[in-house]
Amino acid sequence: MKFPGGMNMQSMMKQAQQMQARLAEEIAAIRVEASAGGGMVTVQMDGQKNCLGVKIDPEAAGDAEMLQDMVLAAFNEATRKVDEETKQKTSGMLGGMGLPPGLI
Repeated sequence: MKFPGGMNMQSMMKQAQQMQARLAEEIAAIRVEASAGGGMVTVQMDGQKNCLGVKIDPEAAGDAEMLQDMVLAAFNEATRKVDEETKQKTSGMLGGMGLPPGLI
């Protein structure tokens, strides 16, 4: 089956698989850092949302409830940053495919 531009289904599928593999590599390479409490808690996360590290200022350790809130806030912000970078990479890569707006 031929598509506009002379591309056949098999070559389109191969190109899509290559793009998917490249996108997976780019997402895996994402590294973000997010802080809460004015930098008292910092979380590092990768593109698969694995925690790479947590830094806690010793001053924050005195109030367990406040520390819990800051850790939670830092993780949520790191997750949001990963989602944002993933969306940017995905739309950047798929945006040139001529898909309808809002599909990606």
